[in-house]
Amino acid sequence: MSAAAENKGSVDLKILFLAAGVSGCSLGAIGLFSGFSDDDPRPLLGWLNGLGFWLSIGVGMLMLTMLFRIFNSGWGVVVRRQLEHCLSAFPVLAICFAPFLLIAWFGGEKSGILWDWMNLHNVLPNGHEVGHDILYEKKSAFLNVMFFSVRAILYFAIFIGFSHWLRKCSFEQDKDGDAKWTRLGHNISAAGIPLTALSLTFAAFDWFMSLEYHWFSTMYGVWFFAGSMRAALAVTIIICFLQSTRGRLQGIYNQAHRYDLACLSLTFTIFWAYISFSQYFLIYQANIPEETFWYQIREIDPNTGDKISWWWVGLGLIFGHFFAPFLYLLWYRNKIDVKRLLVAACWILTFHLLDMYWNIIPGRVVATDQVLGYVPRPFSIDIWDIAAIIGIGGFCGFYYLQSLAQTEVEDIPIRDPRILESIHHHE
Repeated sequence: MSAAAENKGSVDLKILFLAAGVSGCSLGAIGLFSGFSDDDPRPLLGWLNGLGFWLSIGVGMLMLTMLFRIFNSGWGVVVRRQLEHCLSAFPVLAICFAPFLLIAWFGGEKSGILWDWMNLHNVLPNGHEVGHDILYEKKSAFLNVMFFSVRAILYFAIFIGFSHWLRKCSFEQDKDGDAKWTRLGHNISAAGIPLTALSLTFAAFDWFMSLEYHWFSTMYGVWFFAGSMRAALAVTIIICFLQSTRGRLQGIYNQAHRYDLACLSLTFTIFWAYISFSQYFLIYQANIPEETFWYQIREIDPNTGDKISWWWVGLGLIFGHFFAPFLYLLWYRNKIDVKRLLVAACWILTFHLLDMYWNIIPGRVVATDQVLGYVPRPFSIDIWDIAAIIGIGGFCGFYYLQSLAQTEVEDIPIRDPRILESIHHHE
C-alpha cells in the first residue's frame, strides 16, 4: 500500500469514527435528558454501561503498558506502541463521565436518579428513606456527593496523568534516542501501578457497586481489573491484526507476539473466573441478606421464586466468558493462527460487554405491591445502550487514529533500547 493510499484510508477511517462518535453520543445525550426528565434511570444506566466498557479497556491498556515497562519487557515493545496510541482517549472518557457529576450537583430532587444514596429522600424497597437507612448512615462518610466528585476527578487525573507521561517517554525517545526516557518510563510505571490499581478499584466501588449501596464485596475491584485486562488484550490483538495485515506493522508483528498475547489472554481468563467464582462462593457461604440479594436479582424473582432473564445471561457468562475461551486457548494452534486468535479476541470482547451489562443494568425497582417491596429490573437492550457503546467507542477510535497520525511512519518505538529484540522475537 502506498503512503498516499494509506493516508487517505486513515483520514476516511478517522471521519467514520468521528461520525460514529458524534451521532452515537448525540443520541446518548438525548437518552440522558429523556431519562432525567422522566425520572427513568434506564437510559443513564445504558450510558454508564457504555462508558464502563470503554473505560475498562483503557484502564487495562494503561496497566499493560506499565507492566511492560516495569518488567522491561523485550517482546512487548512493538505491541506497547499500539497501547500508547489508545491511551490518548482518556480525556474524552472523562468528558463522557461529566454528565453524571452535573446531575449529582444540579439535579435537585432527581440527583439520586442513578445512585440512590445521592438523594437522602429517595425511598428504598424497605420503605425507608435513604437518610434514615442505618446502612447508609454507616457509609455516609464515603458515599456523599462531594467526596464522590473529588474521587472521580482524582481517578481520571491519575489515568490521564500517567498516560500522558508514558506516551511522552515513548515518543520523545523516538526523537533523541536518550536512554533516560526508558528509565523515566520504568520509574513512572513503578509509581503508577499501585496508584492505578487503587483508582480502578475504587472507581468500580463508586460507579458500579454503589448502584446498590447495600451490597458490598472487597473482591469487586479485582473483578474489574481482571475483566479490564481481558478486554484490553482482546482489543490489542484486534488492532495488531489490522495493523499487521493492512497497516504499519506488516512484517514486524509476528507469530511469537500473537502467542504471548494469547497466553496472557488465557491467564486472565482463568484469573477472571477465579475471582468471579470466589466472590459468588463466599457470599453464598456467608448467606448475609445484605449481600445475597445482589445475586438473587440476577437469578430469580425473589417475590415468586421464578427464574428471570438474567439467569440465562449468567449462564452465558459461565460457559461463554470462561469455559469456551479457556478450552479454546489451551490449543497451541489457536494461539498462533491469525484468524483463530482473532475469533477468540472478538469472542472475549463480546462477552466482556455482556459481563459489564450483567453487573450494571440489573437492580431493584421499588414496587410497593410486592412482598419484598421491589421487583428485579428485567433484561433489555435499549437504543440508549447501543448509542453509548457506538458513540463513546467512535471517539476512542478517532483519538487512536489521531495519535497514530502524529508518529513516525514505522509506528514502532524506533529508538527503544530493546526494539530489535522485539522485532526478532521468537518462541
